Amino acid sequence: MAKILVVGGAGYIGSHTTHRLLLRGHDCIVADNLSKGYRHNAEGSRLRVVGLHDTSALESLMMAEKFDAVLHFAASIAVGESTQVPQDYFTNNVAGSLSLLNAMIASHVKKIVFSSTAAVYGTPATSPITEDMPFSPESPYGETKVMVEKVLRWYDQCIGLRSVCLRYFNACGAEPKAGLGEEHVPETHLIPLVLRAATGGKPVTVFGTDYPTPDGSCIRDYVHVMDLAEAHALALDYLLDGGPTRQFNCGTGHGYSVLDVIGAVEKATGNKVPYSIGARRDGDPSELVADSTRLRGELGWKPVRSELADIVKDAWEFEPIRLARA
Repeated sequence: MAKILVVGGAGYIGSHTTHRLLLRGHDCIVADNLSKGYRHNAEGSRLRVVGLHDTSALESLMMAEKFDAVLHFAASIAVGESTQVPQDYFTNNVAGSLSLLNAMIASHVKKIVFSSTAAVYGTPATSPITEDMPFSPESPYGETKVMVEKVLRWYDQCIGLRSVCLRYFNACGAEPKAGLGEEHVPETHLIPLVLRAATGGKPVTVFGTDYPTPDGSCIRDYVHVMDLAEAHALALDYLLDGGPTRQFNCGTGHGYSVLDVIGAVEKATGNKVPYSIGARRDGDPSELVADSTRLRGELGWKPVRSELADIVKDAWEFEPIRLARA
């Protein structure tokens, strides 16, 4: 099978994807500076502690290992934080990606799967969202992903570096049997925050209950991280088989509301979730749901673990592991 460099592979989505690729028989090396990722998320023999901006170290690694392709997960991801320190986001997400791409070019590695985001669309006029909707990011985070997607298109046109951009919707869930799950610090994702609230943690805030949705709270498309990992594996196969540069939405096509998530956590844990009602957040669309027809049709992707109850069950089973490491 192929030899793959997983950049940011000690983080949340990167570690799950590495796990999936190894199960499929690929040989993976993880490059991570461990600023957000964890050493326990990567086998010691596979981990190389190297930063995204260290172009020469990345080039040396690629020249030595002779990779067939790269998967790029090494990005800063918090929308709110990106509005406070945009310089950090443009430096890491854009300049860091250019460093990685330049190392790839020097090493003659010309296939990459890039972690993009639904944030490239901003607040869409209609839902579900298709890939041909225009870029309209509403945060520096979303803008950084647009910029890298545009760079990748030019790199393909000019020098033949082929890419797949996977535009994630709401990645969530865990693979507790492999000891993998969400361990963000600080945690900003809804499901782990609601789980913590259900077990004596800080009450969650529901930002707005007056949206034009069935229960008044925001609706989002939640995709299990292992279904997302499978999308990366299929995207990799597509590139290895000679597929051209392409962009795909990665979501289920079905949305759940914030109150739906709270209800699912209460059912899974048997505990009531304390929460308060807050004002709407600026730029929070009422509904973000993917049209994943392209991903399903062209790559044969099918989510199998992304029912809300299954997502919450896996995240809940990971909680004792997370707490033991805290």
